[in-house]
Amino acid sequence: MMEVEDKTPLPQPDGPETEVLAFRDEEGELNPEFLAAAADAIDASEAERLQKLVEDFHESELGDLLEALDPDQRPRLIELLGASFDFAALTEVDEAVREEILEELETSTVAEGVRELDSDDAITILESMREEEQAEVLDQLPAIERVALQRSLDYPEDSAGRRMQTEFIAVPPFWTVGQTIDFMRDTADLPETFYEIFVIDPAGHLLGAVPLDKLLRSKRPVTIQEIMNDEPDRVEATQHQEDVARLFERYNLVSAAVVDEANRLVGVILVDDIVDVLEEEADADIKQLGGVKSDEELSDTIFYIQRSRFPWLFANMCTALVASSIIRLFEGSLEKMVALAILMPIVASMGGNAGTQTMTVAVRALATRELGRSNAWRIIRREAAVGLLNGGVFAIIMGALAGLWFQSMELGVVIGLALITVLVFAALGGIFVPLTLNRLGVDPAVSSGPFVTSITDIVGFFSFLGIATAWFNL
Repeated sequence: MMEVEDKTPLPQPDGPETEVLAFRDEEGELNPEFLAAAADAIDASEAERLQKLVEDFHESELGDLLEALDPDQRPRLIELLGASFDFAALTEVDEAVREEILEELETSTVAEGVRELDSDDAITILESMREEEQAEVLDQLPAIERVALQRSLDYPEDSAGRRMQTEFIAVPPFWTVGQTIDFMRDTADLPETFYEIFVIDPAGHLLGAVPLDKLLRSKRPVTIQEIMNDEPDRVEATQHQEDVARLFERYNLVSAAVVDEANRLVGVILVDDIVDVLEEEADADIKQLGGVKSDEELSDTIFYIQRSRFPWLFANMCTALVASSIIRLFEGSLEKMVALAILMPIVASMGGNAGTQTMTVAVRALATRELGRSNAWRIIRREAAVGLLNGGVFAIIMGALAGLWFQSMELGVVIGLALITVLVFAALGGIFVPLTLNRLGVDPAVSSGPFVTSITDIVGFFSFLGIATAWFNL
């Protein structure tokens, strides 16, 4: 990644540079003074001053600046920078921010910016637009670029076809190493980044690949066919991006050919695209485990966030009502022994946390295919043993504390037995629920939480109050 200079010259309105501002402060946060200077230049329509502020920025830094600006200032920044604005910066901002910016820009401006991008970045921008706006932008592009981008847009969302670059180098097998090197030296519009040369037949079918290091080590008269790998790394264009990322991770790939159903070469996917995929998938899993939609961003509106979070909270309310009905069965015991009401939240909390721990590990293992039929029972036995051991340890700790607190060792025994019971069931629920949902074809990251919470609450309340009622004959 290009390094961004820590300091950027800030000229005064009359021209001379009298101050230098850092883009970020010592903690890595966006410098408020720099942001104020950029906003002031935008509001004053001082294009030259704004250009000097951001002239050395990497696309990711420019994206950070766009997100920090007020919504009405973002398209103005793009207009003031004109041709010097790198549209790749729009791939670095939240989707909601990108959509707002694209809504304000003329389609001709977007088309001109998209022309300068790699196809994968261009697709990221185009798929954030409405279909009619996409069509308007594509109509303003040269035919070759338009066809390539439209083909990528026709692939399913989150597929390799959407992530791939359509720029690649492909040569026939009878070319020599010398011919291939001369071709690359003489061709002006090569891909910006590439790691291997692909070998195709006249119909475009993938025959093999030659890594750049192997090409450069070979003699010029040697034919490409002699040095090519006839089993190159490849993925289907319709393959889900998460499966592609798993292949890169498993086999330490840097790039892979993307082929269609007829094994014709249609693009290449690079490791930098896979890093984005891994980040997106991990981000989605974390959000879904917390009951948040995977596409929720900090820039989303209040009402959108409220609507997206409501179903999860409603499900939790329903499970809480079930748990409350269990407590009601023992209201007589609670009336006779207030200590039970004081200690009851401890049992429920311990069970909920233990269940969440197991559930988190199980959901992540299912997502990465580390947990399956071959090792499910071994993992289940392990989690049950962990629950039993933790239950025993906390039974001793909490039992002693409760006995001293309420001057009743019998109460300590009751809460100790309840903790052992709930921690074992929490561990089992934390793994059985994701496994069952996964077997039924339901995303365990989305749906496991309410079920696990319900199980731990019901088992916790029932075991604690039930054991107490039986022990004290309440």
